Amino acid sequence: MTVGLRLDEAAWGLLHQAIDLYQHDPQVVGQLRHQVARLEQPLRIAVAGPWRSGKSTILNALMGEEVAPVERADGVFTWYEDGAAPRATAYPAGQPPQELTVVKSATGLRVDLGWGAGDVRDIVVQWPTRALRQVTLIDTPAVTGSVEQGRAPVLERVLRDSDAVLYLTRDARDSDLRLLESGRDSAVGQAAPVNVIMVLSRADETGGGRIDGLLTARQLARRHYRDPRVSALSVNVVACSGMIGLAGRMLGESDFAALASLAQVPRAELDVHLISADRFLRGELPVRLETETRAALLDRLGVFGVRLAATLVRSGFDSRVKLSAELIRRSGLTELRESVTRCFIDRSDTLKARSALAAVESLLRAEPTRGSEELAGAVERILAGAHEFRELRLLVALRNARLGFDAESAAEAQRLIGGNGVGLAARLGVEHEATVQRLWDVAADAQWRWRDRAEDPLLPLAQRRGAQVVVRSCEGMIAELGAGGR
Repeated sequence: MTVGLRLDEAAWGLLHQAIDLYQHDPQVVGQLRHQVARLEQPLRIAVAGPWRSGKSTILNALMGEEVAPVERADGVFTWYEDGAAPRATAYPAGQPPQELTVVKSATGLRVDLGWGAGDVRDIVVQWPTRALRQVTLIDTPAVTGSVEQGRAPVLERVLRDSDAVLYLTRDARDSDLRLLESGRDSAVGQAAPVNVIMVLSRADETGGGRIDGLLTARQLARRHYRDPRVSALSVNVVACSGMIGLAGRMLGESDFAALASLAQVPRAELDVHLISADRFLRGELPVRLETETRAALLDRLGVFGVRLAATLVRSGFDSRVKLSAELIRRSGLTELRESVTRCFIDRSDTLKARSALAAVESLLRAEPTRGSEELAGAVERILAGAHEFRELRLLVALRNARLGFDAESAAEAQRLIGGNGVGLAARLGVEHEATVQRLWDVAADAQWRWRDRAEDPLLPLAQRRGAQVVVRSCEGMIAELGAGGR
């Protein structure tokens, strides 16, 4: 919520100032014009993490179809964007783009490179799906290396080419945090650490495969969410089993029939056969289930998922629709998608402007020229004055309870600055059908109350400054309503 010049407008102006400054260098001008174009393109969200963190599975779960990964594309950045028809294009280094063979199946697609992918840096896959209307998803190679060796090359490119990052990790260990901290070594990174959601991505493996493992993973995510070191690096922490979520979204009638058959077996008796994948696949089950059917269930759900699904069917989720919805809910996929919407998509203009500021700052550091100091000063002024960044920094402070607000005040402040959604109704906590007059009244009342806090000399300075941010957000809402917004 901005009063005065919008952040995306300020970023657009800064890029054109940089174009004027570097007009003598066609290559740099081309890079800057690319950044200008990005302001109008869908938000770029990279899915990153170490080896076997489940990146492709999370991507498929978000899209609801088995589209990733592209076969034999190790070391390649694969871009998934909306398109009228399935299509894939490879971009080999120093060669023209090459169209790839796309084979569409009932559940998704397969892309065959047809050659070794060693000379390919990027593959762009166009796929017609609603999930890609507002975003481009990027499947990235594994993030490797250590801070001692400098920022990991993959992470370097992730931060440069994406606007937001889903960082996948099993348990948010210290090495993951140090890698993310290495991405804050710039003025933009320090001023606006707002473009990362941390995902505990193998949630079904938490608790040694116990049936309550997903619940344990959610509790672990909440603990990380309250950790100041973690919250300084990410705007949210979500536990999600991509495998269970994808299985829920793609559950077919034949899958449900097989699981319902297993659910007829008493739990204690069935659990003996679910100690391992090999025992389930090759053992003598109490019900007739073909080997191919068992293999398909394991491939889609894993041992944990088969055990969970059978338990849910026994508990009353006794139709394909009911079981599908419950698997999705328990997987954490719903929470992840809501978090992506609230923290990334709803703030896409802010995040794309952040990318533009980071690009200009990086350019000025790498290729200083006459006049670059003045442009660097402009970057600093935008960072200092951008209310959008102030809101996001306040959200982090409220999460950590650093300001000392009571629970009710902290919850209201979080809502007013967009923590529950950036629309006027979401910020003001009223029904979506509320009249303009109702919105105005609630915004004006909130502005009056929070201005009193901002001017109260008995409150700590940190609370007064936080209240000033809330007041500015209320002013922005009132200005938007006055201009005819809803």
